[in-house]
Amino acid sequence: MPSATTGVALAARAKRIAPVLKALSDENRLTILLAVADRRSSVTELTAATGLSQTLVSHHLKSLRDNGLVIATPVGRSNVYSLCCEAIAEPIALLSMLATADDCPA
Repeated sequence: MPSATTGVALAARAKRIAPVLKALSDENRLTILLAVADRRSSVTELTAATGLSQTLVSHHLKSLRDNGLVIATPVGRSNVYSLCCEAIAEPIALLSMLATADDCPA
């Protein structure tokens, strides 16, 4: 049987993970994240790749940045967005594979 300390530690970890999962649960944010996983992109490039408006892309990028999933690197007068780290690259690749798997219900 787990100790109370373990339960508290698990709850603390779940509390940190929940906002990230919430960010990933939005189809538009996931679309943007998949695009950024394919290649570093500006808002203009993400707008073209996703078909979303510039305002909507910027709105969703803020959530992805706030949750530590993407980083913005200033390039000239705009930002180029990329995945935060390799730690997120593998799960994003796995999620992408789920959508193309023959035996996946998606």
